[in-house]
Amino acid sequence: MNKLNYFIVVFFFSPFVFCQNDLLDEISKETSYKNTFEFPAFKAMKIVNNQSTKLAEKKDLYLYVAHRFGSIKGGLKTLFGLDYANTKIEILYGLLNNVQVGFSRESFKQTYNLHVKYGIKKQTENFPISIVGYNSINLDTSLDEVLYPNLDFKERYVYISQLLISRRFSERFSLQIAPSLVKHNFLTTQSKTDYNYILNSGGRIKISKRSSFNIDYSHHLNRLSNSTEKNVLSLGIDMETGGHVFQLLFSNTQASDEAGVLTSAEGDWLKGDIFFGFNILRVF
Repeated sequence: MNKLNYFIVVFFFSPFVFCQNDLLDEISKETSYKNTFEFPAFKAMKIVNNQSTKLAEKKDLYLYVAHRFGSIKGGLKTLFGLDYANTKIEILYGLLNNVQVGFSRESFKQTYNLHVKYGIKKQTENFPISIVGYNSINLDTSLDEVLYPNLDFKERYVYISQLLISRRFSERFSLQIAPSLVKHNFLTTQSKTDYNYILNSGGRIKISKRSSFNIDYSHHLNRLSNSTEKNVLSLGIDMETGGHVFQLLFSNTQASDEAGVLTSAEGDWLKGDIFFGFNILRVF
């Protein structure tokens, strides 16, 4: 290999190798470290579909790619949902210590999201839980002004506020609850309400050095009786490989944005109306 080729290989691949080693070192360190309170309850910013108490460290930049296929109920006709897909791309940045900001765009309802996530209290030997706040504003650009000629631009907004409360019981087991409020400015049908109160719960069980089984559930407390929407149950597997965290999941919602997950799920587990998908989290 001549000097020029050697330089090109080193320049392009050494940052990736170092990033892999950093995260692998973190994983090994966590395995041998006795005081588990020093580590977050979850390895990714989402348990499965719902936000977790994990925050980006100051000046860390993350790329989050979420992909949801169509319902597997379609069978071979849609190749179990592979013909229909929803994609979300999100950038996360650790702005300050315990303050994360993010921006995303999801193809489902052509939604843009801007959020801030901030640490309130961290679990320690003297305090039993971690508390994190999450606030976001969504812009739904799918609303057609031809269908809704009197549409006001502010009606495209959806606001979300969550209080995330988690506890890491051991190296292998964590739980979280999250009271949430979703405010819709635009109601397309009489089966929706503008203020939606939801209680989320979720957990993580570590099943190997670099993988875990995750579950989260969202219960809508004031859904109208004539609504066709369902509470959301999501099951997933986290796999850590170098600088990435892969999350493979099944859920009864195709949305990956919080507003869609919490208030727009129409799938039914009992009827096989389930969506397969994955999240990819990459730190730079």
